[in-house]
Amino acid sequence: MLRRHFLGTSTALAASTLAAPAVWAQSSPKLTPLKFTLDFRVTGQTAPFFLALAQGYYRDEGLDVSIDVGAGSVTSITRVASGVYQLGLGDISSLIEFQAQNPGTPVVQAVYQYYNRAPFVIIGRKDRGITSDFQSLKGKRIAAAAVESTRRAWPMVANKLKLGAEHFQWVTTDFSARDNVMVRGDVDGATYFHDSAVSLFARMSPQELSVLKYTEAGVNLYGNAVLASRKLITEQPALVAGFLRASNRALKETLANPAAAIAAIKQREPILEEPVELERWRLTAQYVASPDVASHGLGDVRKALLEEQIAQVAQVFGLQNRPGADSVFERGLLPASGERSYKA
Repeated sequence: MLRRHFLGTSTALAASTLAAPAVWAQSSPKLTPLKFTLDFRVTGQTAPFFLALAQGYYRDEGLDVSIDVGAGSVTSITRVASGVYQLGLGDISSLIEFQAQNPGTPVVQAVYQYYNRAPFVIIGRKDRGITSDFQSLKGKRIAAAAVESTRRAWPMVANKLKLGAEHFQWVTTDFSARDNVMVRGDVDGATYFHDSAVSLFARMSPQELSVLKYTEAGVNLYGNAVLASRKLITEQPALVAGFLRASNRALKETLANPAAAIAAIKQREPILEEPVELERWRLTAQYVASPDVASHGLGDVRKALLEEQIAQVAQVFGLQNRPGADSVFERGLLPASGERSYKA
């Protein structure tokens, strides 16, 4: 009886061992690697992508996603165009300019509009006479990086408000030095993404500062979008669609419960302070889920508004070629509208 029991157990064990690889293959399919570049550092601004990573949403779509820090929202375009990265987070106005300079079949396209409005602002010191009126910037010294989206978009505000080209003086400084020159008073103001100014607010009281939003000047620009190489879009559209579904899922969850997403970025960057990043996300959410989103959902654009932005960019930068809205933004891989719907 004992021998019969042992043989029975051995047979069952052997059968289960032989079957195990098949079960493992079904539960853990091979993942496709995808490289995604951020526009800048890891902060609360991009927390949804890290939530998707931490929760396994990319893996659920069959993707092994790696997320790298960026060197500016303009640089993301060249990273994707070069093929070093398949996906990135980059400025859509800069993408318009890139496509105009490289006419023909687009090399890089936007596939998901992350910032439904660009969070472009100039923050000025009240003790230097800067108010919420853009006229108060006249003759001031404004710090900005040499290649930076907010600085590059300034002529659109100047044109809209009929301000002179030399309304104020640019003081070129590195991103990392911007807060310092503001605190020391070396300059009167500086350009920021509104949500990136949290670091400044931690060193100067917001009561001492005026925030001049480009949107309040009537300049309604789409901001950073998820970018993809045209090669990936045409040859492996399912990968792009899967990345967008997972990211969109995490974005909706972050809007509902940002604490979980902030915890996810702290796994990547433990030095980050949760209260600071929660405040940063509070500002980010205002631009990601702007009022437009109620009509067309997260990630999409209004074609007429995008065409207006293309015209503005072409005028400001003197572009000879003007790409079409469908060339700039490929909306065919967006998640279903029901998945993207959002009511604040």
